[in-house]
Amino acid sequence: MIEFVFGVDDLARTSFAYSPLQEAAFSLRAWRDPVRYPHMRPWLRRMRPVYDRLDRQVLDAMVTRRLWIPDCLTPRPSSARPTFAAELALFRATGPEVLAAGLRDAYGDEVFPAVLSGDPERLRARVADALEAYWTGCLSGEWWARVQSLFEADLAHRGRVLAEEGVEALFAGLDPRLSWDGQRAVLQLGRPGNLGGWWQRSVPVAGRGMVLCPTLFARGAQPLCTPDLPPALFYPSRGRAVLAESVAKQPLDDGHRPLVRLLGAPRARLLLLLAEPASTTELAHRLGVTAGAVSQHLRVLHEAGLLTRTRAGRSVRYRRSELGDGVCGGG
Repeated sequence: MIEFVFGVDDLARTSFAYSPLQEAAFSLRAWRDPVRYPHMRPWLRRMRPVYDRLDRQVLDAMVTRRLWIPDCLTPRPSSARPTFAAELALFRATGPEVLAAGLRDAYGDEVFPAVLSGDPERLRARVADALEAYWTGCLSGEWWARVQSLFEADLAHRGRVLAEEGVEALFAGLDPRLSWDGQRAVLQLGRPGNLGGWWQRSVPVAGRGMVLCPTLFARGAQPLCTPDLPPALFYPSRGRAVLAESVAKQPLDDGHRPLVRLLGAPRARLLLLLAEPASTTELAHRLGVTAGAVSQHLRVLHEAGLLTRTRAGRSVRYRRSELGDGVCGGG
């Protein structure tokens, strides 16, 4: 068990954030073990022709047989919503020995691929170039738009849980193995399987706060602890199955006929989708239509009082209102 010991101000300094570089690196796990990540399979099929033209030797080598990845490729976000370009620039500026040490730690007693040997500085540049090409060719468009929308919805949900149910419910909702001891101000994370003595630790948060990061590529909370930085927990984002969803051609069932007669099929489908917050871009991707068409329908639904909207960073997110829930029958 790992214990995170909170000081007086640490809960107030605990924040949520997400990292595009982290998700790019974690997504490489899906190429090695697609069965483990069913929500990625449709995307892997679509990305395959581009991925096969990239520097696969080095990209594949970033993931070990145990699906471990060097820590320097899964950074703590420096802000709530950093850009991939900013995070990659930080990686390019790190000492090449950081990548070398991270690879040694990740591989442990596994066979070290030959592609990772040689000059560390050249390797760092090659890894950075490969990741940039992978991001540009496979991830930066529709995939990241949908993932970012899922993360924004996840963060909005966690904020509501914290406001309405408190910190104990917040942590328990991230992973059932997490438990909050309010009397001692200690967050406990139970051990998954046999990870040896490393998992028996007490980590003082010590005025640094904690960073909580949603990801599509974890089955449970994963800690990241280094002495000079705030501790971080990566946890499974809500709504991962939606990533594999293609709703554009799915018919509305018979139970939705009254809603279709009232609103028309496009607006009925939008209202049903908005049980969880989503942006115009995400809805357009999921429905296979233009953002302009979605925006017109959202405006009408919002003016009718069926939707609420809030700004999250640069994005406006829509969600069914109480009235909208009632029109949909609460579901």
